[in-house]
Amino acid sequence: MKQDFYKNLQAEAQTQLTADEKRSSRYTIYRTACFFALIFAFAAGYDGVRGATVIGVLLLLFFSRLIHQHNRLKKRIHFIQNSLDVTEEYLSRFNGNWQKLTDKGDEFIHPERPQDIDLHIYGPASLYQYMCCARTALGRQKLAQALTVTPPPANIIAQRQAAVSELIDHQRLCVELLALSRFLPTGHDTAPLIKEVTADQPHHINPVLQQTARLLPLLTMTSIVLALCSLMEWHIPGLLVLLQFAIAMVFHRQNQTILAPLRTLNQELHAYRALFIRLGKTNFTSPQLNKLANDLSTAAAPALQKLARLTDHVNLCRNLFFFVLGNALLLWDCHCAARFSRWQDNAAQNLKSWLDAWADMELYISLAMTAHTREQFSFPQILKGAPQLKTTDLSSLLINEEKAVPNDTAMTAETRIITGSNMSGKTTYMRTLASSLVLAYAGAPVCAKSYVCTPMAIFTSIQVHDDQSQGISTFYAELLRIKQMVDFSQKQTPMFICIDEIFKGTNSADRIIGAREAIKRLTRPYAITLVSTHDFELCDLQSGNDIPVTNYHFAEYYEDNKIKFDYKIKNGRCQTTNAQYLLKMAGIL
Repeated sequence: MKQDFYKNLQAEAQTQLTADEKRSSRYTIYRTACFFALIFAFAAGYDGVRGATVIGVLLLLFFSRLIHQHNRLKKRIHFIQNSLDVTEEYLSRFNGNWQKLTDKGDEFIHPERPQDIDLHIYGPASLYQYMCCARTALGRQKLAQALTVTPPPANIIAQRQAAVSELIDHQRLCVELLALSRFLPTGHDTAPLIKEVTADQPHHINPVLQQTARLLPLLTMTSIVLALCSLMEWHIPGLLVLLQFAIAMVFHRQNQTILAPLRTLNQELHAYRALFIRLGKTNFTSPQLNKLANDLSTAAAPALQKLARLTDHVNLCRNLFFFVLGNALLLWDCHCAARFSRWQDNAAQNLKSWLDAWADMELYISLAMTAHTREQFSFPQILKGAPQLKTTDLSSLLINEEKAVPNDTAMTAETRIITGSNMSGKTTYMRTLASSLVLAYAGAPVCAKSYVCTPMAIFTSIQVHDDQSQGISTFYAELLRIKQMVDFSQKQTPMFICIDEIFKGTNSADRIIGAREAIKRLTRPYAITLVSTHDFELCDLQSGNDIPVTNYHFAEYYEDNKIKFDYKIKNGRCQTTNAQYLLKMAGIL
């Protein structure tokens, strides 16, 4: 089972973490002992002990090596901890804890798009919350845009399916990439980075200053060497040092303006570089992933490595001692500014496309979540032509796979009146069909044995609420939604319509009259219309054209005086009710 894979991965990572933490503790002991040893060695050398200074220098080199290796180990420990967090989030899709994930996509809910709430596309316990793995703001935005109720071009869906299909067999890679991405801040917004690094402002320093920054430090260091060899008076290198520091101070503000974007980017640049290198180590076969990985590993990774090193060098000047010494001897800030200008000339124009490519990768990993966490899934087959939807064993992504009850469906242009007792599964059935279309349009797998559909615009009227601020009642709010459907139908564009308990906000006489007229207007040769109701009078509705109006229902049954449901859709109208039983259960009757 797929859950076992992630549990084994979690156990493997935990074992490695325990071993590395023990090694880290030993490194701390080694560093402490080495530090005190080199202090004693240099002290002994100062007191004239023969060979002690040489030993002190060797210990200093060894101490530096220990620090370097210990820092690498700490970074690996951080990566393993990230891997454990990512694995835990994958496992949450199996045990139901995914609804506790913090990224729900609430900001993507559009007030003029009721499908977002009706189909649980965004918000708590939503498709977005279940699927989202994106760390960057752009990746989150791409996923939100992909979860659309309006079908995109068929080639876009096919490209996404090809990329997602290949990632299905790369679960470990996906975990590693997501673990590496956690070195980025949560919701990392790349827009300011791109704007600052690529903005048209005076980034280039004067050519004369660039030449001066190359030659003057060389002359200064040469003069110091000559002075040390007693071949030159010390006042000459002293004057050159003062001259360089003066030049650095004169151009300090200009250099700081040029280098400002690099002062907070160190962690992000190293993270992106690691991500791009890891992608380059995988041989992809799909054109989208192959091109993405090649571009990022061969061009982006080396360029970002140069920029990351430059950022490290710029941040050295945060130390006051290095700032003074570096600029006095080497014109450090001028060199860094010149290097950044050259990097901008060579690579800055590609930065946006590189970061956009990684956001695409985040989208593909998120879309693969269904296949990574469900035993049964399939990629929808998108056909052309008149509306149709055919599914085998389709279930909802938002219901635990062990509890979900699958249903088969075969629809063409038609209207279905769905009746059934309370809690029998009418609304869930409609939501499952409509939300599966959202997944199909995104290029993601669906929870079905097989799935065939044509592109159809999705319209819903399920969770309808009043609006006191606008003076809109629940009934009128539903009228506005159905009017929107009727108006859109005039375009004669394929539609998939779900109306739950039509006109439930008014009295039964007006509801039946209004529902009959609305259903007739929405029974079209380019629409699949589903209407659930408790009004059996609507079951006798006849089509005003050649489009069939048929009846389906859900039913309950009783065992040991307890109500139960099989959640299976059946032909014909419902013959039972359960409202009185539920009233008794609630203690009202």
